[in-house]
Amino acid sequence: MDYMDQTEIERVERERAAGITSGEVVRLFESKGARLSASTFRKYVQVGLLPRSRRVGRKGKHTGSTGLYPVSVVRRIAVIKRMMAEGYTVEDIRGSFVTVANRLEDVEKGLAELVQDLGRKAREHPRRRQFEEELVRAEREARRALERLEKVGGAVATVTPEIAGVG
Repeated sequence: MDYMDQTEIERVERERAAGITSGEVVRLFESKGARLSASTFRKYVQVGLLPRSRRVGRKGKHTGSTGLYPVSVVRRIAVIKRMMAEGYTVEDIRGSFVTVANRLEDVEKGLAELVQDLGRKAREHPRRRQFEEELVRAEREARRALERLEKVGGAVATVTPEIAGVG
Protein backbone atom coordinates (compact mmCIF):
# COMPACT_ATOMS: atom_id res chain seq x y z
CA MET A 1 0.00 0.00 0.00
CA ASP A 2 1.36 3.41 -0.96
CA TYR A 3 0.44 6.14 1.49
CA MET A 4 2.13 8.91 -0.46
CA ASP A 5 2.67 9.13 -4.19
CA GLN A 6 5.81 10.51 -5.81
CA THR A 7 4.26 13.94 -6.40
CA GLU A 8 3.30 14.33 -2.72
CA ILE A 9 6.76 13.28 -1.57
CA GLU A 10 8.43 15.74 -3.94
CA ARG A 11 6.14 18.53 -2.70
CA VAL A 12 7.08 17.83 0.93
CA GLU A 13 10.77 17.68 -0.02
CA ARG A 14 10.51 21.14 -1.63
CA GLU A 15 8.50 22.70 1.19
CA ARG A 16 10.60 21.26 4.01
CA ALA A 17 14.04 21.24 2.35
CA ALA A 18 15.64 22.67 5.52
CA GLY A 19 14.42 19.73 7.60
CA ILE A 20 11.37 18.24 9.24
CA THR A 21 10.54 17.27 12.81
CA SER A 22 9.54 13.77 13.81
CA GLY A 23 6.15 15.08 14.91
CA GLU A 24 5.52 16.59 11.49
CA VAL A 25 6.45 13.31 9.82
CA VAL A 26 4.16 11.31 12.10
CA ARG A 27 1.25 13.71 11.48
CA LEU A 28 1.88 13.64 7.73
CA PHE A 29 1.68 9.85 7.54
CA GLU A 30 -1.25 9.66 9.95
CA SER A 31 -3.15 12.11 7.72
CA LYS A 32 -2.65 9.61 4.88
CA GLY A 33 -4.02 6.70 6.93
CA ALA A 34 -0.66 5.16 7.80
CA ARG A 35 0.02 3.82 11.26
CA LEU A 36 3.16 5.61 12.39
CA SER A 37 3.67 6.57 16.00
CA ALA A 38 6.44 8.63 17.54
CA SER A 39 7.81 5.47 19.17
CA THR A 40 7.87 3.63 15.82
CA PHE A 41 9.68 6.60 14.28
CA ARG A 42 12.25 6.46 17.13
CA LYS A 43 12.64 2.70 16.59
CA TYR A 44 13.38 3.23 12.89
CA VAL A 45 16.10 5.73 13.88
CA GLN A 46 17.52 3.39 16.55
CA VAL A 47 17.79 0.41 14.19
CA GLY A 48 19.39 2.52 11.46
CA LEU A 49 16.54 2.73 8.96
CA LEU A 50 16.40 6.51 9.39
CA PRO A 51 19.18 9.02 10.04
CA ARG A 52 19.57 10.78 13.36
CA SER A 53 18.32 14.33 13.75
CA ARG A 54 20.43 17.43 14.05
CA ARG A 55 19.70 19.85 16.86
CA VAL A 56 18.61 23.33 15.80
CA GLY A 57 18.16 26.17 18.27
CA ARG A 58 14.81 27.92 18.39
CA LYS A 59 14.47 31.68 18.34
CA GLY A 60 13.81 33.34 21.63
CA LYS A 61 15.24 33.24 25.08
CA HIS A 62 15.38 29.87 26.86
CA THR A 63 13.41 28.07 24.15
CA GLY A 64 15.90 25.22 23.70
CA SER A 65 16.32 23.33 20.49
CA THR A 66 14.42 20.97 18.27
CA GLY A 67 15.52 17.92 16.32
CA LEU A 68 15.31 18.29 12.55
CA TYR A 69 15.57 15.30 10.25
CA PRO A 70 16.53 15.48 6.60
CA VAL A 71 13.33 15.58 4.59
CA SER A 72 14.46 12.35 2.88
CA VAL A 73 12.99 10.51 5.90
CA VAL A 74 9.56 10.97 4.29
CA ARG A 75 10.65 9.02 1.21
CA ARG A 76 12.43 6.44 3.36
CA ILE A 77 9.36 5.83 5.52
CA ALA A 78 7.19 5.49 2.42
CA VAL A 79 9.53 2.72 1.18
CA ILE A 80 9.62 1.07 4.62
CA LYS A 81 5.82 1.09 4.84
CA ARG A 82 5.49 -0.36 1.35
CA MET A 83 8.00 -3.12 2.09
CA MET A 84 6.30 -3.97 5.38
CA ALA A 85 2.94 -4.17 3.58
CA GLU A 86 4.61 -6.69 1.23
CA GLY A 87 5.57 -8.84 4.21
CA TYR A 88 9.13 -7.74 4.92
CA THR A 89 10.20 -7.40 8.55
CA VAL A 90 12.30 -4.61 10.05
CA GLU A 91 15.23 -7.06 10.04
CA ASP A 92 14.68 -7.83 6.34
CA ILE A 93 14.66 -4.12 5.58
CA ARG A 94 17.81 -3.54 7.68
CA GLY A 95 19.63 -6.11 5.54
CA SER A 96 18.23 -4.77 2.30
CA PHE A 97 19.49 -2.49 -0.39
CA VAL A 98 17.21 0.22 1.05
CA THR A 99 19.48 0.49 4.08
CA VAL A 100 22.58 0.43 1.88
CA ALA A 101 21.10 3.21 -0.29
CA ASN A 102 20.14 5.25 2.80
CA ARG A 103 23.63 4.97 4.27
CA LEU A 104 25.22 5.90 0.95
CA GLU A 105 22.91 8.92 0.72
CA ASP A 106 24.04 10.01 4.19
CA VAL A 107 27.70 9.63 3.20
CA GLU A 108 27.13 11.59 -0.03
CA LYS A 109 25.52 14.40 1.93
CA GLY A 110 28.42 14.45 4.40
CA LEU A 111 30.91 14.42 1.53
CA ALA A 112 29.19 17.37 -0.15
CA GLU A 113 29.24 19.36 3.11
CA LEU A 114 32.92 18.53 3.70
CA VAL A 115 33.91 19.49 0.15
CA GLN A 116 31.99 22.76 0.48
CA ASP A 117 33.70 23.59 3.80
CA LEU A 118 37.15 22.68 2.51
CA GLY A 119 36.50 24.66 -0.68
CA ARG A 120 35.76 27.77 1.37
CA LYS A 121 38.98 27.32 3.35
CA ALA A 122 41.00 26.59 0.21
CA ARG A 123 39.82 29.84 -1.41
CA GLU A 124 41.26 31.77 1.55
CA HIS A 125 44.62 29.98 1.48
CA PRO A 126 47.75 31.40 -0.23
CA ARG A 127 48.13 28.13 -2.21
CA ARG A 128 44.50 28.37 -3.28
CA ARG A 129 44.84 26.95 -6.79
CA GLN A 130 46.78 23.87 -5.67
CA PHE A 131 44.28 23.03 -2.94
CA GLU A 132 41.24 23.63 -5.13
CA GLU A 133 42.63 21.29 -7.82
CA GLU A 134 43.42 18.61 -5.24
CA LEU A 135 39.96 18.97 -3.75
CA VAL A 136 38.34 18.44 -7.17
CA ARG A 137 40.41 15.26 -7.67
CA ALA A 138 39.62 13.98 -4.18
CA GLU A 139 35.89 14.58 -4.62
CA ARG A 140 35.89 12.78 -7.99
CA GLU A 141 37.67 9.77 -6.47
CA ALA A 142 35.32 9.70 -3.47
CA ARG A 143 32.28 9.73 -5.76
CA ARG A 144 33.71 6.85 -7.80
CA ALA A 145 34.28 4.92 -4.57
CA LEU A 146 30.66 5.55 -3.54
CA GLU A 147 29.46 4.25 -6.92
CA ARG A 148 31.50 1.06 -6.40
CA LEU A 149 30.08 0.66 -2.89
CA GLU A 150 26.56 1.05 -4.30
CA LYS A 151 27.22 -1.73 -6.82
CA VAL A 152 28.59 -4.05 -4.14
CA GLY A 153 25.74 -3.16 -1.78
CA GLY A 154 23.18 -3.89 -4.46
CA ALA A 155 24.79 -7.25 -5.16
CA VAL A 156 25.05 -8.46 -1.56
CA ALA A 157 21.89 -7.00 0.00
CA THR A 158 19.18 -9.50 0.88
CA VAL A 159 16.43 -7.51 -0.85
CA THR A 160 17.39 -6.15 -4.25
CA PRO A 161 16.76 -2.57 -5.40
CA GLU A 162 14.04 -3.77 -7.79
CA ILE A 163 12.11 -5.56 -5.03
CA ALA A 164 12.52 -2.56 -2.72
CA GLY A 165 11.27 -0.23 -5.45
CA VAL A 166 14.32 2.03 -5.37
CA GLY A 167 16.28 0.80 -8.39
